Amino acid sequence: MATTLPTHQVKINLGERSYPIEVGSGLLDNPATWASTPAAATALIVTNTTVAPLYARRLVQALQARYKAVHTVELPDGEEHKNWQTLNLVFDKLLGQGSDRKTVLFALGGGVVGDMAGFAAASYMRGVPFIQVPTTLLAQVDSSVGGKTAINHPMGKNMIGAFYQPQLVVCDIDTLATLPPRELSAGLAEVIKYGPIADMQFLAWIESHIDSLLAGDPAALAHVVVRSCEIKAGVVGQDEREAGLRAILNFGHTFGHAIEAGLGYGKWLHGEAVGCGMVMAAQLSLRLGLVDAPFADRLTALLRKARLPVVGPRLGAQRYLELMRVDKKAEAGEIKFVVLDGPGKAIVRGAPDALVREVIEQCCE
Repeated sequence: MATTLPTHQVKINLGERSYPIEVGSGLLDNPATWASTPAAATALIVTNTTVAPLYARRLVQALQARYKAVHTVELPDGEEHKNWQTLNLVFDKLLGQGSDRKTVLFALGGGVVGDMAGFAAASYMRGVPFIQVPTTLLAQVDSSVGGKTAINHPMGKNMIGAFYQPQLVVCDIDTLATLPPRELSAGLAEVIKYGPIADMQFLAWIESHIDSLLAGDPAALAHVVVRSCEIKAGVVGQDEREAGLRAILNFGHTFGHAIEAGLGYGKWLHGEAVGCGMVMAAQLSLRLGLVDAPFADRLTALLRKARLPVVGPRLGAQRYLELMRVDKKAEAGEIKFVVLDGPGKAIVRGAPDALVREVIEQCCE
């Protein structure tokens, strides 16, 4: 049975590219949700084989009041499919149905679907409108917001892509009811991230409500989606293209992306790799004298309670360093890390390889 929650709106302020994020329940099926989407003859729902049976038909029915033709393309599910071959399935569908430059893409799914649908929208006819309809916690609190779109390359995660903002983000909390526990925990990694980099009160709230979040309580989930989006909106509004401040949102990601690429995409979920990456980043912050041991331990304990891995895979320190030198924040081969400059604040800086090796050797099994 669907939960009735009040609808909250968070605004991303980017001048003429500004857009709202709607967070609530019953949004997917309500034609009124989609009444302000761009006018066009055709809409294409980009989804995957897991999400389509759950929600695609419902979104098609809701959009039929707005669009003359609503098509669907189903992509294979999983990070290992976030590549050129899968992206071409979207282009094949667009071209096969004669889509014009007003065609609206709807990204219905998690972060992989959102990234690929957004990149397809940025590229097709040099840009068509798209709407994010995230159905995972990770996508609702992070990847659907801010306009980062990309696919992976065997040598690095999200290395081929574009900044391309959606026109609207719709976070229907009801869709989280079908999330497997592992996916829910992976999403909590991106929720927890916002505390140590920006809002210690939020971190304390998460700590006191972690059991409710793990149980899938709709009100608790709605709260963290709204607050996470507020924090991200504030950062993106100041630094859309990651020239400086926005990089703090990658806390845990430099180590995490190395884990994903080193193991092979899909072995660990993105949120699992980020969770473990935050443990490593906190340990690096400790070694740099920026936080104390009790704070690093506090963060690790919360990640463990969220059922996230806190010990990394043993790829070898040299392999970690090689992979991290391909990170988008790296400059002239120097790895840049997001570290904590005290609780509730993050900065981007380099660190000696010897120190990074110590962290890897301590944090990996």
